[in-house]
Amino acid sequence: MTDAASFDYELPEALIAQRPADRREAARLLVLQPERLEHRVISDLAQLVPADALLVMNSTRVRRARLLGQRARTAGRVELLLLEPVLGTQRWRALGKANRPLKPGDEIVVGDLRIVVEEKHDEGVLMLRLACSEPLESALAKDGLLPLPPYIRRAPDGADDDRYQTVFARELGSVAAPTAGLHLSRELLAQLEARGVELGYLTLHVGVGTFRPLSAERLEDHVMHEERIEVGAELAEQVLRARAAGRPVVAVGTTVVRTLESVLALAGEMREYSGSTRLFITPGYQFRVVDALLTNFHMPRSTLLALVAAFAGYDLTMNGYRTAVAEGYRFLSYGDAMWIPRCHGRTI
Repeated sequence: MTDAASFDYELPEALIAQRPADRREAARLLVLQPERLEHRVISDLAQLVPADALLVMNSTRVRRARLLGQRARTAGRVELLLLEPVLGTQRWRALGKANRPLKPGDEIVVGDLRIVVEEKHDEGVLMLRLACSEPLESALAKDGLLPLPPYIRRAPDGADDDRYQTVFARELGSVAAPTAGLHLSRELLAQLEARGVELGYLTLHVGVGTFRPLSAERLEDHVMHEERIEVGAELAEQVLRARAAGRPVVAVGTTVVRTLESVLALAGEMREYSGSTRLFITPGYQFRVVDALLTNFHMPRSTLLALVAAFAGYDLTMNGYRTAVAEGYRFLSYGDAMWIPRCHGRTI
């Protein structure tokens, strides 16, 4: 399974969730295991997660990074998506679209924000300089919009302010939510803790690359996007204790898998780490940290689907996706989820 076509499947438009379930824990849950597939609901995780597990979640918070503005000179409409700041400056990497292509020197107004296009890079990435009379995050909170994924074909509303953030979101920096975490309510987390499940947190700031399909026909030719990660000393110690005691480490979402496995790959050991990763997990990868996974259903031909296939095994994963389509599960960010109770894709 080294070709991108192996990770294609037919996803009917009607199955792409446009809104979340009525309650976080009310979404459907497909339990993926070789013996049988089970149809459950998210609230069943209170019993499905082993009582001695370490449950690791991504505490990133989605920034109101979508800006609708106009050119300062012509009042032409402009849409921007702020990707990440250039540390120590007022410059940001961003994507943009307008009725005429944006170019260096263009000035854009969004509320109190004054924006200048300074550079234009490959893949449509712009380098912007932002200025305003108040702290930037305050301006974004006022004038920016939540950047709902492009397959959600509606404007964000007040309900998204709550439901497109996890209940444990703390570290501002993502352009997309870590979607598996959207299913976990405070009540469900309290039930898990009452059973003895230990909770841990890390940060991976989700970038726009999460929406981009595999860019090459062969997996080894795909250039993986870079994302910022942070594992604190407390979580590193939690993981080490769990591994030493033979307790399972459960990842809430592919971002958690990628972060934990990246720290071992980059640092050589599980320890406090802050940096970035380009780790691309594909079938054949040797998982060293994560034992079980909660994950949403992902786009065809995506790096996220390749990661899930590496974890669960290719045949089991694709059978699960075919079953989910046939059974009318809801897909992508606001959709249903899959519970993989153990790593079937280990090669060690």
